[in-house]
Amino acid sequence: MGWFSSGRCTSTARLDGKTAVVTGCNTGIGKYTVLDLYGRGARVVMACRNIEKAEETRKWIIEQKAGQKGVGELAVCHLDLSSLSSVHECAEKLYNEEMRINILINNAGVMMCPRSLTTDGYELQFATNHLGHFLFTLKLLFKIISSGPSRIINMSSSSHHWCKSMDFKDINLEKSYSPQQSYFRSKLANVLFSRELAKRLEGTKVTVYSVHPGAVDAELQPTSSSIWKIFYYIASLFLKTPEQGAQTTIYCAVDEKAAKETGLYYSDCKAETPSAMALDDQVAMKLWDISLDMVKLSPPWPFGKSSTATRSKENV
Repeated sequence: MGWFSSGRCTSTARLDGKTAVVTGCNTGIGKYTVLDLYGRGARVVMACRNIEKAEETRKWIIEQKAGQKGVGELAVCHLDLSSLSSVHECAEKLYNEEMRINILINNAGVMMCPRSLTTDGYELQFATNHLGHFLFTLKLLFKIISSGPSRIINMSSSSHHWCKSMDFKDINLEKSYSPQQSYFRSKLANVLFSRELAKRLEGTKVTVYSVHPGAVDAELQPTSSSIWKIFYYIASLFLKTPEQGAQTTIYCAVDEKAAKETGLYYSDCKAETPSAMALDDQVAMKLWDISLDMVKLSPPWPFGKSSTATRSKENV
């Protein structure tokens, strides 16, 4: 219901002839983001881990827009962001098969998980929420640049303000693990990545954004407990619906004013100030270099490693 939500994308911009890639969009915010872009005429590639659910969502979106003129196209591809091999495979498929990529929306994510490692040996929340999207973006980057003007939107959260440290010397959080701090760290990484990527894309026609969607109803079904049902109903009055939660992402993807901005952090369809650590360029460069090492990628400058002469902070 979202009584206390605000901010709505009012742009009527069309996306005819443009291609958008959205990760993790078989439900929630991503689902309504695809619905909007498809209605504006875009070809939207739904990159999801669960292909069966993604196909169900694709059919649902088509049904919602039945009879509307000027809709786009929908395609589905498999992407498991917790697996670097899956990221490589999906990115290469899209790079080779799509004529253009004008919008990349890194929407997928996991939240507050018990500590576990991916098949690549990395802490799950950091790997899924940051590393997977980091690699996916860089693998598609030259296609995105050649398709300019283009936009890259990274889903973050206001919870990045609560991150105490990036823990570069304990990147897998082996010494101390908290589901909350791990999640907060991954969301801070999303803002830092957006900021650093925007700097490296200066001079191109690509703009970059990080987004806080707000407190969104995750569409969880309440249990049979009467107390839980009451709590769930009351809480839902204060939460945004997934459609409301998608508005800032859509704003960054299509709005004319947003097209003139890059590297900023957005909430309720306007730029806001992120945490002090999220504005630290030294931390952003350090994260960039460590991420390149972890995904074992060596892209050409300016997307390769930072100069060590410009970096002084070895651990944050």
